[in-house]
Amino acid sequence: MARSSIAVSIRSRFVSLRRSSSTATLVLLALACFACGVAAQDRPNVLFILTDDQRWDTVGLEPQSVVATPHLDRLGREGLRFANHFCTTSLCSPSRASILTGLYPHAHGVRDNFTEYPESLDTWPKALQRAGYRTAYFGKYHMGEVNDEVRGGFDRFVTHRGQGKYFDTEFRFDGGERRVVSGYYTSVVTDMAEAFVREQADGDRPWAMIVGHKAPHSFYVPEPKYEHAFDHVNVPYPPSAFELDDNAAWYRHRTATWHGIYGPLFDFRKEWPDRSAEGAEAFARMVRSYWGTILSVDDSVGRLVAALEQTGQLERTLIIFTSDNGLLEGEHGMIDKRTAHEPSMRIPLIVRLPQVRSAEPTERVDDRSAEAPRPRGVERMTSTVDFAPSILEICGVAPIDGIHGRSWHRLALGHDDPAWRTSLYYAYDYERQFPYTPNVRAVRTERWKLIRYPHGDSGPDRHKGDLFDLASDPEERRNRIDDPELADLVGELDAELQRLQRQLGALPDRMPIDEGIGTELPDASIR
Repeated sequence: MARSSIAVSIRSRFVSLRRSSSTATLVLLALACFACGVAAQDRPNVLFILTDDQRWDTVGLEPQSVVATPHLDRLGREGLRFANHFCTTSLCSPSRASILTGLYPHAHGVRDNFTEYPESLDTWPKALQRAGYRTAYFGKYHMGEVNDEVRGGFDRFVTHRGQGKYFDTEFRFDGGERRVVSGYYTSVVTDMAEAFVREQADGDRPWAMIVGHKAPHSFYVPEPKYEHAFDHVNVPYPPSAFELDDNAAWYRHRTATWHGIYGPLFDFRKEWPDRSAEGAEAFARMVRSYWGTILSVDDSVGRLVAALEQTGQLERTLIIFTSDNGLLEGEHGMIDKRTAHEPSMRIPLIVRLPQVRSAEPTERVDDRSAEAPRPRGVERMTSTVDFAPSILEICGVAPIDGIHGRSWHRLALGHDDPAWRTSLYYAYDYERQFPYTPNVRAVRTERWKLIRYPHGDSGPDRHKGDLFDLASDPEERRNRIDDPELADLVGELDAELQRLQRQLGALPDRMPIDEGIGTELPDASIR
């Protein structure tokens, strides 16, 4: 569908919505705004941009990034970059539920990619909607594999079943008609989002919109103009792929599976397992394609920021860019996610607020040269459960009770928070549908990470754990779990892991039985 057609469609739907609004509804919205003590017109808009499976080091603000992202870099220079941002579970649906609720998966109940989101739970979009915000969601929702019904908290809701496709996805519009929208996914959802932004320019209510990208989720298909953007880049297997002797045996068993470097590589390799030197080229093509999809996401960010500028809304809009989880690209012999290794659980977070703009305005710089101004950063460990309290505080809306996250607004304004967390809990449950990763329970501090792989029967672990010194070994290449000099530290970290579980209400710790690393491919309908 052409961009202009989408804009007309969205505009006509809003006209219909406004005509159908009752006087009682408008009175309730006004009362909600009054009760919170902040006039609706004084509240910022919210643009929340969510990618899928994007690593923390694929943003141009990161010195080691191969991917140039000038539009995201601009957001970072005008706002701030969160240097240590993590998901609570490196899996799409559980992480997305945590983003909306501020809860860990054991509390919100979405512990895999096949569980429907409990509509009885509160979310920050619901809270904003109650406070008078006009709310919208465009793109990949992915909680409930075949459910494309309208979800609570959104006045506009355009999504699709399952993963969607990079080209010509069938979208469902506001719970009504389903139709294929031709074009590249990233551009299509950006068309919808841009039309929404422009529609709100003369509105009398603040708005909140989530843009859910498919990119850079597998199977990676770059936009044609970016198909060969990284052909010149050499992409070898990471060194840690060949340093598995001090890790549990399941690491090696995974290498030849759907989630291993010698496996099918999301169909980039047709014959497998392939341990040959020539087979590494398929791995390189996969990674280059992954990077290519992110270039289109950056273009999308540029378009949405331009629309905000052109309509005079930029300075009153909170912009958040992040991902649901990270991704392994060969580290430890693995691809995909789910584990508690840094590439899997660490994700980008860039925030732009008028209050946190750089002291001096900066000109746009499209490269990462030495002259490019660096963004102000937040070094504290933040998490996906922190979005709900942070967004609601910034918008002057009452918080959701009983959640696990806390607001980083104070940190964003440049103030330290002495009570901020110094350790972070991570959890993943074994999946029969994807039997390539054990149960995972981990604790990360500013220096150390302890990872346990419980069997699920309350008995002793059957896999050796991991202990990484993140200060001296940021790539997690040396497992120190058997170092006798660190035995006391391991005990302290085990105690901290249990303390966090008690604090979060995660005990007793219920999880599935680990049935071992499988070699079969997942069903084609859920890949």
